[in-house]
Amino acid sequence: MSALVQTRPTQSPAQKYRHSLWLLTKRDLKVRYSTSFLGYFWSILDPLVMAAIYWVVFTQIFHRGRVGEEPYIVFLLTALLPWTWFNGVVSDSTKAFTKEAKLIRSTKIPRSIWISRLVLSKGIEFVVSIPVVIAFALISQATSTPAHLHWQVVFVPIAVVMEAALALACGLIVAPLVVFFRDLERAIKLGLRFLFYASPIIYGLEQVPGTLRGILAFNPISGIFSLYRAAFFPKELDWFDVGISGIMTVVLLVIGILVFRRTVPTVLKEI
Repeated sequence: MSALVQTRPTQSPAQKYRHSLWLLTKRDLKVRYSTSFLGYFWSILDPLVMAAIYWVVFTQIFHRGRVGEEPYIVFLLTALLPWTWFNGVVSDSTKAFTKEAKLIRSTKIPRSIWISRLVLSKGIEFVVSIPVVIAFALISQATSTPAHLHWQVVFVPIAVVMEAALALACGLIVAPLVVFFRDLERAIKLGLRFLFYASPIIYGLEQVPGTLRGILAFNPISGIFSLYRAAFFPKELDWFDVGISGIMTVVLLVIGILVFRRTVPTVLKEI
């Protein structure tokens, strides 16, 4: 990893940061897929299998009524794929410092880069999985309930930026705290499992009853998912939820930066 410190003298701190971030991201992707026969397909296999399971359970085994929109497989994937990105970043953040402690101590690059590279590498995996949604949308054209792309697809880039910021915020909070409280790693896994079912992934916001609907609005990822879903299901877009998600993302990002800056010096002594 000597390339991390071999930057040009004329580079600004921001350029050096971006250079190191890209090197670490490429290393993550190469390590993950270089020895894998299926390579890229592993990035979409997990959400695809989950979507297939929920599709079978809710459409073939049980009469689910109106849990989501048709075609249900497209409805599922438009939230499952973004969820995989967020879940992957937060889960891997629990080991961001402990997994590569020696390398982190020996380099002088900003330690936040070890969280940023998770957001970027998982984000790249998310982007390359989008063709799966398109493929199922095209397949659905031959059914009685085809998926139609709407103009609200222009909101997807906004959703990507918001989710990247939210994932970064959570990572900045989780990564250093796990070093001090090792049991937090298991608690995070349980929390993510709860958040999965508390988020509009296997169901739609329109189907959530009144009081519970108001509570779910304060789930910071709900509004982000509604932006993704609006590309095919405009009725799922709720600007109130999006606004709440935006506010909570900014608040969590500020908290994350403060927590990270205050704890990093002690973290470096602990790892």
